[in-house]
Amino acid sequence: MELLSSLGVGFDAALTFSNLGIALIGAFLGTMMGALPGLGPANGVAILIPIAFSIGLGPLPSLILMTSVYYGAMYGGRISSILLNIPGDEPAMMTCLDGYPMARKGMAGEALSLSGIASFIGAIFATIGLALLAPQLVKIALLFGPAEYFALFTIAFATLGGISSTNQAKAAFAAAVGLAIAMIGVDTQTGVQRFTFGEVHLFDGIDFLIAIVGLFALSEVFVFLEHRGSEDQKNQTITSVGRVLAPWSMIRNCIPTFGRSTVIGFLAGVLPGAGASLGSFLSYSVEKQIVDPTGKTFGKGDPRGVAAPEVGNNAAAGGALVPMLALGVPGSGTTAVLLAVLLSLNITPGPLLFAQNPDVVWGLIAALFIANVMLLILNIPLVGLFSRVLLVPVHILMPLVAMVSFVGIYGISGSSFDLILMVIFGVVGWLFRKLDIPLVPVILGILLGNEMEVNLRRAMTLSDGDWLTLVGSPLSITLWALAILGFVAPMIFGRKVKKAIAEESDEIAVGD
Repeated sequence: MELLSSLGVGFDAALTFSNLGIALIGAFLGTMMGALPGLGPANGVAILIPIAFSIGLGPLPSLILMTSVYYGAMYGGRISSILLNIPGDEPAMMTCLDGYPMARKGMAGEALSLSGIASFIGAIFATIGLALLAPQLVKIALLFGPAEYFALFTIAFATLGGISSTNQAKAAFAAAVGLAIAMIGVDTQTGVQRFTFGEVHLFDGIDFLIAIVGLFALSEVFVFLEHRGSEDQKNQTITSVGRVLAPWSMIRNCIPTFGRSTVIGFLAGVLPGAGASLGSFLSYSVEKQIVDPTGKTFGKGDPRGVAAPEVGNNAAAGGALVPMLALGVPGSGTTAVLLAVLLSLNITPGPLLFAQNPDVVWGLIAALFIANVMLLILNIPLVGLFSRVLLVPVHILMPLVAMVSFVGIYGISGSSFDLILMVIFGVVGWLFRKLDIPLVPVILGILLGNEMEVNLRRAMTLSDGDWLTLVGSPLSITLWALAILGFVAPMIFGRKVKKAIAEESDEIAVGD
């Protein structure tokens, strides 16, 4: 009853005319951004952050816009996978395996509508899981002191590379860069300048919005410029989607797939560092082993091969919100960007979030339900329209992304120095991508660096400088053990998982 009462408060806050309009706009924009190869949900959210702040949206409307874009982009990622055999983002990669063969058989519309239904089922059950599970984690809130918070932040950094990571050194390097950037500015406790080099614009530190827009949105512009005219942009687009509704017999045949993949995807999303990519991969692999172990239909246009990864990656997207909201530990790159939005709204995710901001967090969960219904309504009849987005030339799209980035950041700060910083972050982001250094740890370092330092100082002050206080309670010992496991596990299993994903990628290339 308490859960239903909380949800009622959330729906009461979210069901306003303006919030519904914002959710609709966010779902529409997110689907278009997800459909464009390369942009993906993290970039889509990053691009829209400056706009949300420039027009002065409140905490709940801002979160509704961002999460609608997030879910919309997860939906939209399947469109280019099915029509172009190019995944809109990494989690949509597995959808290429059976989606593109279905499109070549003249079943593009059926594949798109089936994947839309699969996305809806995965996301809606993940949101129910979020509503049920997150408040349970909050019950341990009172056990958290400064030492436990410091260990919790360490988990966030230790799991940054993800389970499929094969190079933890690069993830650690990126986190160190982020922490160093977080130290820039005047120390609020001692008044000492740190890494400012006498530049007055750096006295207040670097706003993480500038870093996010530069590292994600602007670096994407540089990547597109680098690869303009490449073979990827010359692939033949299947613009005729045919029948836009999947027959009931096809949907009924996929119902067991929906159930299995929802559970797998949600569990993968809840694990910090796993993310939607692993949820999509595991869902497809398990489904293939169960229904087609000999490989007679999977990879050749089997509808269950479209449904499984779409359910898996959308369920994982919802699951990734659980550790982000309840513990302040993002489960994926996009939730790390959403974490930045929350912090910039003076809302601190973590164990006390549900107690201190129940209207915001339950309004957000209600908005996720509303956004999912809107996305299903939008995606089935308008799938032909969204497929046309793929025809937008890159030389028109990228200047638009750059314009939104520059106007948005200048609209927030009104400082040309911040624009120069954003360009520098864009170049750094482009270089890191070329060197295969993950960007998310940099963002997390900037976001959590100050909080981590503050909690370490508090713990040291309370214990009179005794470092053993960091492992002074069963909870902190458990958190440290999880952090070590999260850092070491990818070294043991990462190569195997990466190899399996690479083999599936080769199948996509062969299928092309």
